[in-house]
Amino acid sequence: MVRADEPRGASGPKGAPVPEAGGERSAAPGSAGAGPERPEAVGRNKKDRPWLMRTYAGHSTAEASNELYRRNLAKGQTGLSVAFDLPTQTGYDPDHVLARGEVGRVGVPVSHVGDMRRLFEGIPLEQMNTSMTINATAMWLLALYQVVAEEHGADVSKLQGTTQNDIVKEYLSRGTHVFPPVPSLRLTTDMIAYTVSHIPKWNPINICSYHLQEAGATPVQEIAYAMSTAVAVLDAVRDSGQVPPERMGDVVARISFFVNAGVRFVEEMCKMRAFTRIWDRVTRERYGIGNPKQRRFRYGVQVNSLGLTEAQPENNVQRIVLEMLAVTLSKDARARAVQLPAWNEALGLPRPWDQQWSLRIQQVLALESDLLEYDDIFAGSHVVEAKVSELVEASLAEMEHIEKLGGVMAAVESGYLKSQLVSSHAERRGRIESGEEKIVGVNCYESTEPNPLTADLDTAVQTVDPATEAKVVDAVRHWRKVRDSREGPPEASAAHALQQLKDAAATDVNLMEATLECARAGVTTGEWAGALREVFGEFRAPTGVSSAPVAVPSEEGSALADVRRRVEHTARELGVGRLRLLVGKPGLDGHSNGAEQIAVRARDAGFEVIYQGIRLTPEQISTAAVAEDVHCVGLSILSGSHAELVPDVLERLRGAGAHDVPVVVGGIIPSADAADLRAAGVAAVFTPKDFGITEIIGRIVNEIRTANKLDPLEVPA
Repeated sequence: MVRADEPRGASGPKGAPVPEAGGERSAAPGSAGAGPERPEAVGRNKKDRPWLMRTYAGHSTAEASNELYRRNLAKGQTGLSVAFDLPTQTGYDPDHVLARGEVGRVGVPVSHVGDMRRLFEGIPLEQMNTSMTINATAMWLLALYQVVAEEHGADVSKLQGTTQNDIVKEYLSRGTHVFPPVPSLRLTTDMIAYTVSHIPKWNPINICSYHLQEAGATPVQEIAYAMSTAVAVLDAVRDSGQVPPERMGDVVARISFFVNAGVRFVEEMCKMRAFTRIWDRVTRERYGIGNPKQRRFRYGVQVNSLGLTEAQPENNVQRIVLEMLAVTLSKDARARAVQLPAWNEALGLPRPWDQQWSLRIQQVLALESDLLEYDDIFAGSHVVEAKVSELVEASLAEMEHIEKLGGVMAAVESGYLKSQLVSSHAERRGRIESGEEKIVGVNCYESTEPNPLTADLDTAVQTVDPATEAKVVDAVRHWRKVRDSREGPPEASAAHALQQLKDAAATDVNLMEATLECARAGVTTGEWAGALREVFGEFRAPTGVSSAPVAVPSEEGSALADVRRRVEHTARELGVGRLRLLVGKPGLDGHSNGAEQIAVRARDAGFEVIYQGIRLTPEQISTAAVAEDVHCVGLSILSGSHAELVPDVLERLRGAGAHDVPVVVGGIIPSADAADLRAAGVAAVFTPKDFGITEIIGRIVNEIRTANKLDPLEVPA
């Protein structure tokens, strides 16, 4: 994918910059991080170096992504941020049934060390700062990266970069988790212990609150949940006995964060100062870290993609700029690495030109303005200090509550954290629909001149050639065949390496060495994850839907009350107690926020909702729809796999005799694809411009009535 979704120097290959050591930006604990900000002397200082500039990139194949990386580096990008496709993120090979339609769509497929070689061909890893957005399979991708660096002749101890590796937020918001919480935390702990000793400049975890905000988190929830995750990780490392107590400062110094910056500029800037202050306090008081440099809050940022709109998408440019300012203007809490999304992400996959525009936004601010010449311009502000103190106090209180629940892992397993996020998101959606929260071009100032940027929507975004997936599938099968046909000692085989991995997983030994041997033996991503699935099992996270409170009022005269009456009326006409709606997420797309909000609102409108969470096959969805005798199937897909998976669901429903069950689809779906889906039999297609959830539920009722040949009812305003 070519988005800025994750997070200086001399010259590298073909003019590519060589980043300095240190990973993400370090916000100084002595300023915003440890008590009230002190006033600074007015005037210019020696100009600071710019933050690390990245774009989140990767798609189709390793070769195509390598070409994209080289082009971006030549344009002045100062670090790499690798987007992996969903099969790679969730531990499947391209030829697995769940990978169908997902290969190379939202990132690059990396199935084995050969793919990693091609991904970084001609890029000197010893000189590069590489961020990899990878979580459940983070250990595997770091092992592949290290093996390729060794093949380059690099000094592994000099490798710089970050593996996201935050599994908690996967359970809560992103949905690429694989294993249960306890073994997942073990994998993270083993990685941290290994990198501290062998790759000391690497950030083995990038605790990620970005997706928490996208899932509805308030600033307090974003801070508290991320900090509680950090506490769980540091406690696990300390208690594992793998790191001597005197080296815990080295562990703390390599913990980085990845945050979200929304459009509420003042609040977001204060949030970062609060993050910095709390981190300094936690690391000093809980872990006894005396060195202030080790206590620095080090973070990269991706500004908010959730707030980007399909309607009047040109407005996204100013949203992106405003959000960037929140994490760059405040020197005492400035991001170390910044990624900006592209203006057209709500429409589809951005093109290289769109990425370039986002990169140039950063470069103009850093190089043309005088921002980097001054001390913190907010130090001494009583308004800022009051807001920071408010956020710190509320966040610490929520962290204490999570601690009383048994810590963040227990709060995940109980469903507490997920239900809180679903509830917060529902409240936000309610404010948007009521008009209380304004979004220009969406619920106010909707009239517009024709937009030349989107005059031809089919060329306004990048598309991935559908034939790419078949080529990648053939390639991984060929890799396995050639690998297994090679002659050599049994102990060098992939089968032997996998058995060694399973044996190690059954003990408490650090799994990094066994994983490295798998990488060297040519094991594939699916084989590595499959071996650990056999030992650890899999995990389906709580959905948070059943426990989410009502967020939109349904008093007499409200839109929801009107829809509820129509739901009840239709149920009576059909002779059933309640209408039944199945909400399904086929494929590997784990962005479940939209599906959850539809499920909650449908529940509040009187539907019986069947929602089993993420990562289902078309067969599972169609089977459940028939077994539950539902009146409508709603599919949610944001990864681009709709063209393949939705027709499969339709065909299976027809094959099971459920011809009268309407299927509706929601997601980031280009207009041409939407037309194709409707031609294939989809009753309705909803995209981000359809922000009114109550209205969507009303349209679902209409489709049920049409499918059952009932007379139309009035649609609520």
